Amino acid sequence: MRISNWIIGLVTAAFFAGAWGITNRPVEEQPWRGELRGLSFAPYNDAHNPMTKVDPTPEEISKDLKAVASVARSVRTYTTEGVMMQVPRLAWKQGLTVTAGAWIGPDLDANKREITNLIDMTRSNGNITQLIVGNESVLRGDVTVPELMQYIRAVKALTPLPVSTAEPWHVWLAHPELADQVDFIAVHILPFWEGIDADQALQFVMERLEDLERKFPNKRVVISEIGWPSEGLTRKDAVASPVNQGLFLRRFLTIAKERNLDYFVIEAFDQPWKMQVEGGVGAYWGIFDADRHLKPALDGVLMNRPDWPWLSLATLAIGLPFVLWLLRQELGLKRRGRLFLAILAQGAVSATVWIYAAYSGLYLTDLDIGVLSVIAPATLLLLGIFLTEGIEMVECLWRGSSHRRLAPPALPADAPLPMVSIHVPCRNEPADMMIRTIKALERLDYPNYEVLIIDNNSTDDSCWQPVEVYCRNLGPNIRFFHLPKWPGFKAGALNFALAHTNPEAQIVATIDSDYEVSREWLKDLVGHFSDPQVALVQAPQDYRDGKDDIFKRLCFWEYAGFFHLGMKSRDEHNAIIQHGTMALIRKAALERVGGWAEWCITEDAELGLRLFEAGYRAVYTEKSYGKGLMPDSFDAFRKQRYRWAYGAMQIMKTHWRELLPWGERKLTRAQRYQFVAGWLPWIADGFQLLFVALALVWTAGMILLPQFIEPPLTLFLIVTLGMFAFKVGKSLWLYTQRVPCTLLERLGASLAGLALAHTVAKAVWRGTFTANLPFMRTPKLENQPAFIRGLLAAWEETLIAALLIGSGVLIMMTRGVIEPAAKLWAMLLFVQALPFATALLLSMINALPLGQRRRVSLPMAAAEQAKSPAAE
Repeated sequence: MRISNWIIGLVTAAFFAGAWGITNRPVEEQPWRGELRGLSFAPYNDAHNPMTKVDPTPEEISKDLKAVASVARSVRTYTTEGVMMQVPRLAWKQGLTVTAGAWIGPDLDANKREITNLIDMTRSNGNITQLIVGNESVLRGDVTVPELMQYIRAVKALTPLPVSTAEPWHVWLAHPELADQVDFIAVHILPFWEGIDADQALQFVMERLEDLERKFPNKRVVISEIGWPSEGLTRKDAVASPVNQGLFLRRFLTIAKERNLDYFVIEAFDQPWKMQVEGGVGAYWGIFDADRHLKPALDGVLMNRPDWPWLSLATLAIGLPFVLWLLRQELGLKRRGRLFLAILAQGAVSATVWIYAAYSGLYLTDLDIGVLSVIAPATLLLLGIFLTEGIEMVECLWRGSSHRRLAPPALPADAPLPMVSIHVPCRNEPADMMIRTIKALERLDYPNYEVLIIDNNSTDDSCWQPVEVYCRNLGPNIRFFHLPKWPGFKAGALNFALAHTNPEAQIVATIDSDYEVSREWLKDLVGHFSDPQVALVQAPQDYRDGKDDIFKRLCFWEYAGFFHLGMKSRDEHNAIIQHGTMALIRKAALERVGGWAEWCITEDAELGLRLFEAGYRAVYTEKSYGKGLMPDSFDAFRKQRYRWAYGAMQIMKTHWRELLPWGERKLTRAQRYQFVAGWLPWIADGFQLLFVALALVWTAGMILLPQFIEPPLTLFLIVTLGMFAFKVGKSLWLYTQRVPCTLLERLGASLAGLALAHTVAKAVWRGTFTANLPFMRTPKLENQPAFIRGLLAAWEETLIAALLIGSGVLIMMTRGVIEPAAKLWAMLLFVQALPFATALLLSMINALPLGQRRRVSLPMAAAEQAKSPAAE
């Protein structure tokens, strides 16, 4: 272990561990050590729920009232139902007075029972000092003002005690006739629900109180609810936190004592059941938590995470070993690369600890647990992808020494060059294109090779017959085979070619049927095979029509990133992905591992993996030795990527034992990592499709059932949005440093990659649960207008994008006005819509005249005349 790695690990671990202390410094505020006038009282803990009639026992209520009596002189109740009838009697034993309440709702029979019980309570308990008939009944719309006035008059006629009803301040100001019927004003002033910043909250309270005193100068005003939650979602500028709860209550209680205000702090104990009616924040208004531990809101050190030393220690204890282990890997990074990687790794660990800390102090419902069981693994997967993306980034930008074999060993002057058998599978390919491919092979500057053209399962005789005729006059070293019905698809054709290869051939070369190879291809690369461990030499895919139109230019640079970045990084670890063209394979190694896999639709990548499992080496050269044709349409571009992703899932299902860290040790640790890390973003696209469906369902719940469904924890949203920003930034940075293209071309490459996310996602899911590639129908759109063609080609993506964007707009219109977390959720929906929207955009670019070819393909003869010898 280098000393510099220890220094880097310790510095980054100390920084992130120290951040817990920096962000949780104690807040200075004069503690409150006096007695409270009153507390709202509901004796329910996380095992009770008045909505399901699960009530506490009298013994539990007595214990709660004893805790209340240690800090307050009075309690306020809200209902007379069930066990609450016993509260005044039990409160009397603790020396507490009671402001008793009757719940008034839309059920007339229930209202009558509440009033009857309330009167009975007052006659039986001398410690009841005043009555409140109804709690926010007008605000909720359960009753009208005249109806509520009738209930108030009925109670006043039966008792000499002062009677009122409890409503927010604005309801009292809007209905002065209601004030005429009561003996005092019982008002709720809750600046948190108004979205007021904690520092401005006390001023807001006093201004509202003055408004009421001016409006009703002859009425006593009791603040029947005032408080601040210690946890929950932010509402406008109001942040629910332990610090803000303490700041607000301490400041209010101080001024309340100075002005002799009558009040009830809401509330005595946290009420987890209230999450069902007020959302998550409704559970955290107590000055005691649900376990009856006194919070530091009144007297104690104010900080949001009192347990931060343990969280800091966890960050250090988990992060430092992980970072040191990561830095020990054979990545060959410069110092700045190791520092950047350490920051990323420690940041991922810190985010994990942060998420744990955020949830460890919350009351969780079954719904919360269900959501968490989905979101938490997804976030870990996201952080894993974040790290793999980061490792690729630092390897590309800050690699020091390189282990790549860029130049082949020099061959002895008198050594004969090994014979190469070039295999060209094809099916229903245009004859003129195939002939151009063969002519390029004829011009190879290499003395000892053969060419096998294998046409398998072609249904159009006009495609293969002219090629067969052309090959007849080329001598015995260029052979053509037509296989009308042959199993195994492309792999079957390649296995047929292997069986008919010249026995003297030592190397098998494969190219796609549209590739025109350069003269020096074989001569430059066969020298690598002088190393008996080398079984594969791979040159990059390249395209001769990548600048024909806007659509192809975007796709061209999307392909280029893999070959300029990913393949070079993989080559450092002997873990390149073999692709089916421009590959040279040692024939003996190919036969030793069993030839081409006919069960796999990406037989090239699968063969490469088996060669590594057999202990062979591979060599990658980024120099282009051949150029083919790109997909002409968005649909073809998409189908190609679908096949690659589907094949990757087939490979993982078959080779999973070898890919596990504790696998059969056929692969090195670096090879395992490179293959899994390479496919991980595709797997993430698959999960992203699932998350999109869940996000739409969740959004519907947020809109239709806002009292039950809240946005997920803000931290998850920040991690998700941050990951998206990092991936985009990383891609643009790497392209800027390593891929020779303009800014517009870099942006276009990102657009093309995003447009394939939905296609990849579908391939991942189908590849996971099916064994054979399903038939992919190409829509018959030739007779449709260009706009319609573009729209129909990407109709699935268009529909999903519209749903996500529409959902985001609805969230902004309904909840985004007051909830920052809802705004973040809407932003996440918009970000999720981007890949689907870009698919539509790319399809339109391909379909509309702007994206059409600027030049048309020349006929065969004209094309040959147009090409000069110098162009070869």
